[in-house]
Amino acid sequence: MADAPGVLLAGGGTAGHVNPLLAVADELRRRHPHGRIAVLGTAEGLESRLVPEHGYDLHVVPRVPLPRRPTPDWLRLPGRLRAAVRAAHDAIDAVDAHVVVGFGGYVATPAYLAARRRGIPVVVQEQNARAGLANRLGARWAAAVAVTFEGTALPGAQVTGLPLRTAVQDLLAARAVDAAATRREGAAALGLDPELPTLLVTGGSLGAVSVNRAVSGAAADLLATGAQVLHLTGRGKADEVRAALEGVPGAERYHVVEYLTAMDRALAVADVVVGRAGAGTVCELAALGIPAVYVPLPFGNGEQRLNAAGVVAAGGGVLVDDADLTPAWVRAHVPVLLGSGDAAQTRARMGAAAAAVGVRDAAARV
Repeated sequence: MADAPGVLLAGGGTAGHVNPLLAVADELRRRHPHGRIAVLGTAEGLESRLVPEHGYDLHVVPRVPLPRRPTPDWLRLPGRLRAAVRAAHDAIDAVDAHVVVGFGGYVATPAYLAARRRGIPVVVQEQNARAGLANRLGARWAAAVAVTFEGTALPGAQVTGLPLRTAVQDLLAARAVDAAATRREGAAALGLDPELPTLLVTGGSLGAVSVNRAVSGAAADLLATGAQVLHLTGRGKADEVRAALEGVPGAERYHVVEYLTAMDRALAVADVVVGRAGAGTVCELAALGIPAVYVPLPFGNGEQRLNAAGVVAAGGGVLVDDADLTPAWVRAHVPVLLGSGDAAQTRARMGAAAAAVGVRDAAARV
């Protein structure tokens, strides 16, 4: 469709913004293979690598943080913002955009302002239960507002769920065809036993020291269930975890990896997850029907606790404060989710509850 309207998608900085952006871009490309789709992002963020890898043009905009309180950066803000809005105007012209879709973050604000000046409709997609500054601004005049979670306080919000990464969509499709084979393939790629209950531990790409110490400190009890553990520690954080495993019976079933690019392989074999409660993590695990112990970040504006609230209320997960996550807490609460018998029934019940609130077609909804 050579005459298809152009679409400019704006977002970047972190995986939380970039992954749903790319999921929507892929859905648009699937529906309109000849449409004009481009991305507005920064030269420093994750999008600078991922957007070109996905085959989309990246138009660079200067990074403009919005200070939350008076600082010397306030004095530099007007000039920075003007330059960023000009760059957004240029991107709109380059793609002949008929709509701007923003995903929040530093990039979204100049895109929203440029679109408003041009009279171009704006669609806002908010990932977290508590909206960020950019999306609170854009939602004021947006033609449509898509939110991931019920209760997100934005005007005109429609709950769509979070657009899932293509790798997770592919995993869902593969499991629908042959779940056992998909699990075996994931286990083989990671050197795991597909027959054993598997605990996946992750604190995100940077890792989480509190999660690492609490889980590795309870390794003996976890392994005593007969389960195996795949612990993603974060870069530079593996040695402390390995040291905690010295002399622990069954430690050969406790697999320590700093970072895993192909997370879909880990998700293919995971029966229970211990990790943070970022929107992407919560929504992917719910869509896949994987029960989890959610440990919200102990700082920020509290959005991670809100992100996990729905799936926890449904019975698909457990919430524990970072300060309360100790080896003793893990020993008391996690082994009962591993092993066979009653533990397997508990996992199945929690997994079904998570899947019941999970959204698998959010990209199409947006």
